[in-house]
Amino acid sequence: MTVSRVRATSTRLADGRGLIYFDDSEPYLSGATTRRLNDPRPLPDRFAPVVGDDGIVRPATGPEMRLDPLTGEWIPMASHRMNRTFLPAADACPLCPARPGAAYSDGEIPATDYDVVTFENRFPALLQVPNQDADAGWLVDGEPLYPARPAAGRCEVVCFSANHRSSFADLTPRRVRTIIEAWADRTGALSALPGIAQVYCFENRGREIGVTLAHPHGQIYALPYVTPRTQAMLRQAAAYRERTGGHLLHDVVASELRADTRVIHSSEHWVAYVPAAARWPVEVHLAPRRDVLDLPGLADDERTDLATTLLSLFARLDRFFVAEDGAPIPLPYIAGWHQAVVGEGRELGRLHLQVLSVLRAPGKLKYLAGVESGMAAWISDTTPERIAARLREVAE
Repeated sequence: MTVSRVRATSTRLADGRGLIYFDDSEPYLSGATTRRLNDPRPLPDRFAPVVGDDGIVRPATGPEMRLDPLTGEWIPMASHRMNRTFLPAADACPLCPARPGAAYSDGEIPATDYDVVTFENRFPALLQVPNQDADAGWLVDGEPLYPARPAAGRCEVVCFSANHRSSFADLTPRRVRTIIEAWADRTGALSALPGIAQVYCFENRGREIGVTLAHPHGQIYALPYVTPRTQAMLRQAAAYRERTGGHLLHDVVASELRADTRVIHSSEHWVAYVPAAARWPVEVHLAPRRDVLDLPGLADDERTDLATTLLSLFARLDRFFVAEDGAPIPLPYIAGWHQAVVGEGRELGRLHLQVLSVLRAPGKLKYLAGVESGMAAWISDTTPERIAARLREVAE
């Protein structure tokens, strides 16, 4: 990490979860002052032994995952997430900084202000439990068809701003650059954890997407398996290399640039386009011009260019739909970074961001029904060329 741009300071929360402040402002950037590092909450150690309903003390366990024999997909079972915080009031948001002068609050960040901060999720879908053999599986109901094993990954939260009412598009280029540094730092660290196969940095935005906390934030999942979409992309890339000798994701970007019918933004280092087979009502891919495997692989000038490119892209997306009075409608979206996997097939990957929205018209959502939910057979409600034309129309 470039020290002159960002200073990272690590600490532990009261229950043992890790937290890192990523500071780009003084006096924290120089280290003259440090954010609050102690967490005063009376939280128990998250890995402390648990007393069951039968009174027996047992070691802490994490979520499990089961293999679907019909598709070969791993399905994590995270029933404890049913009790996670849901759309709290602004004065009770656990992602806001601590209130100045308050002796205690149940927020996740001890400091009264911050630039960017990451921490382990309090309600993780994936969790590595100390001294647990992540490879020690079992059979559900003792049936060989139903293997299961610990969902031994890691889930982190990335808070983009201390301002509860802000959004990613409201940030400054400097702050977005700090977020990029945090993504890259955490991708490198999480990829090095034992048993991790893939790291996915993403943001969910809007109630329509299912967001439970309105505070501007994203998440990072370190997955102990390769996700179904990535598996499909790797199969396609391997077959393409066998057939042509080329690199599929590289050639996709090159073909979009040649056609230029769906390219909506082009800078020195980045290209944004609507994919030729876009399936969502609004969908954009953003890729570096240079072949880069993952976020840590981005050069300094590519990261700087990315910060302004992201702000331009999200500003356009927030103008894609307008209300009857002409006011822009903030777009609900999922924005996720596809990165090369950690192990086998890594050379087939190429970094790119996918932004998608379920909003197909003001007040109308695309619901996955019939063949889409039941058969994963997609039917688009529009065309990629129409999406691209609208995004060009609303350019700054």
